[in-house]
This record gives sequence, structure tokens and C-alpha cells, in this order.
Amino acid sequence: MDTNPALEALTASGLAHTVTRHGRVGSLQEAAAARGVEPRDIVKTMVVRRGEDDHLLVLVPGDRAISWPKLRALLGVNRLSMPDADEALRVTGFARGTITPFGTLTPLPVVADERISGRSVSIGAGGHGVAATLGGDDLLAHLGAQVADVTDAEA
Repeated sequence: MDTNPALEALTASGLAHTVTRHGRVGSLQEAAAARGVEPRDIVKTMVVRRGEDDHLLVLVPGDRAISWPKLRALLGVNRLSMPDADEALRVTGFARGTITPFGTLTPLPVVADERISGRSVSIGAGGHGVAATLGGDDLLAHLGAQVADVTDAEA
């Protein structure tokens, strides 16, 4: 079975999880259907730049989007941005659409939306159409995530 740094890191973590492989999908709804979960149960991993070579990961429920004002307030900064695809790849080792907090080139701080707590979630596992389903609380504890309300409902 194919592996990648994310799957290797997940296995090494000891976290109970199941891996789903469904190939490329065109939307969040397709991904949720392929994984047998609701769109809100998918966790998107977003790379955010705080400053020059200062990045973090933000974990966002599938049906929500980063609230930039809430995230800036939490981090105590005036400016945040999303790096371009090349920079995201350089920082994480994963192409956009496959980014996950597991197996990044350098460990990055993680901020997670509070809605990930208390339920099972499906998070990308380092390849297009490769995902891991695991307990949200286990995920947050393992990553040492800072958990807060950092999202808004997607418009």
C-alpha cells in the first residue's frame, strides 16, 4: 500500500485512525460522500503566514472559513496572509489540496477551530483523496493545538 510522510507520521503517532482512499474529488461535498461523513466533519488544513518565514496551520471544519479578525485577535497580530502554492509546499512538504498537520517538513504551530472538539473528524493524509478519520479531541491533543473560535460559517 502506498505511503507518504503524513501516513507514516499518523502511524507513528499511535492515534487510533482509519485511512480512506478515494482519489481526486471536485468538491467538499464529493469528498464528504466518498469518506462517508458530513461536510462539517472534514477538517481543512490551511497554511497561514504571520511574517517572514513564520507560518502556522489552522484547522477549519469543512463547512466553515477562517475568520481573519478572530484569528488576528487570537494571535495578537495586525496582519496575516495565505502563502502562495509554492511557499506552502516549501513550508509543509505538501502540495495545496494535500496539506495536513501530520508529517510536515518542519513542525508548525497549530490553531484549531473549537468545533473540531468532541466528535469524529476526517483530515487529509498527505495525498489527493487520502484521508484519516479519527477523534477530534485526540487530534487536537496530539498536535498541541491552540483551540478557539477562529471561523465563520461559509457564505
